[in-house]
Amino acid sequence: MTSNRWSDLDRPPLNQAALRKALLGEGSLWTDLEVVESIGSTNTELATRAREGASAPGSILVAEEQTAGKGRLDRAWTAPPRSGLFFSMLFRPEPPPERWGWIPLLAGVATAGALARSAGVDTGLKWPNDVLTTGKGAGAPECAGKNKGDAPEGGGERKIGGILAERVGTDSVVLGIGLNVTLREDELPVPTAGSLALAGAQGTDRDPLLRAVLRAVEDWYGRWTAADGDATAGALLDAYAAGCVTLGRTVRASLPGGGELVGEAVAVDGDGRLVIASEQGVQHPVAAGDIVHLRPATGE
Repeated sequence: MTSNRWSDLDRPPLNQAALRKALLGEGSLWTDLEVVESIGSTNTELATRAREGASAPGSILVAEEQTAGKGRLDRAWTAPPRSGLFFSMLFRPEPPPERWGWIPLLAGVATAGALARSAGVDTGLKWPNDVLTTGKGAGAPECAGKNKGDAPEGGGERKIGGILAERVGTDSVVLGIGLNVTLREDELPVPTAGSLALAGAQGTDRDPLLRAVLRAVEDWYGRWTAADGDATAGALLDAYAAGCVTLGRTVRASLPGGGELVGEAVAVDGDGRLVIASEQGVQHPVAAGDIVHLRPATGE
């Protein structure tokens, strides 16, 4: 048989029929699920379908490979075929639009928790949209962050995933998640990246991992919706803060136009903004859209 990039036995294809059977049905948030072999960007494609009326809220689009995957601020996201989970979901949120900024944050809480439970790795969240493995060993609590002082700043942490939410028209949001599952060291795009396999995951079968993440997103989205988008009332703010490794660290926020803000990340507020306290004690809330980069003040 002629070998090709789709014949890697260590990276079997996703089972669309099994995923649909497990996730779709009466009472589910999810209304449709499609797995495609290769696509530019699942977010871009699903947003286009939504604008054309070809996809309904609750639709999930999964790609075995993205050739033009993107992160926040249109940064590129690339990975070998079938080496990860690359998918987007379409929502028509009921809470008021001023609270939609919590959608990517709730997805982070859901993803970190689902991976901790299903893969047995320690996970954490870097505000605003990164999912990390924290290098503290498998089988620990659902999210990292409860003992942030136990490790050096940024020590042992690797980015394994990113989350991107984009508005579609006035009433919908496309939420994309990209996760590195079986990437090897020589396949990593940057030295600070990682994968579930490199973190010692108990399993790297992508089907159960995807099911776990989607069920967790459904659960947290339901809680957020029931609270009318109030992150405090729905316990989302506490859950995010507990898993956010950014809090308690001195950070440098690069701002549009070349400015920067340096201080301790002391809190995430009710609007999902990171609160940075300067050396003078002044607290500055910054939204994800207000920064270009967020790094430890000592550099990375």
